[in-house]
Amino acid sequence: MNVVGEAADGREAVELCGREAADVVLMDIAMAGMNGIEATRRITAEHPQTKVAILSMHSDESYVRRALKAGALAYLLKESAQDDIVSAIRAVASGKSFFSPRVRSVLQDDYQRELGSAGVEDSYELLTPREREVLQLVAEGHSNKEMAARLDLSLYTIETHRRHILEKLNLHSAADLILYGVRKGLAH
Repeated sequence: MNVVGEAADGREAVELCGREAADVVLMDIAMAGMNGIEATRRITAEHPQTKVAILSMHSDESYVRRALKAGALAYLLKESAQDDIVSAIRAVASGKSFFSPRVRSVLQDDYQRELGSAGVEDSYELLTPREREVLQLVAEGHSNKEMAARLDLSLYTIETHRRHILEKLNLHSAADLILYGVRKGLAH
């Protein structure tokens, strides 16, 4: 691994990604000028080949959800970053998601509370075995193309499975799918 740059704030991080060919950006959420979530959103939109890992002191689901919707693949807590940072960077560089153990636990606990308060059974049981397999791969951060190759299916079939999973689980985005997968303990 080589460090190709360091930015003092979110705006500078976006500009630096325009000048440097970074594979992975390690992004703090709390920054002056432009916060890390907005910087992540811009970087992933302007440089889709660049993967972002978020580093934060916030472990609540709202921050994680916003980071994933912005395009981040990993969410690390500063308190555990020393233990997880290399693993997270390697995972993100290969297109996989990564979450600090405490973040994964918070997401799983929130999900269990949601199910309990809604008084519903686990919607995971609505999925077919193939849809569960696709959900597992989505939670791990694989692209549709990677899933199609891995499962020996067409890209259209993968997209159809993803659409059915979203409908059955009443989810609305790829970020929601990843969060659901993490809550279910599917992401490594």
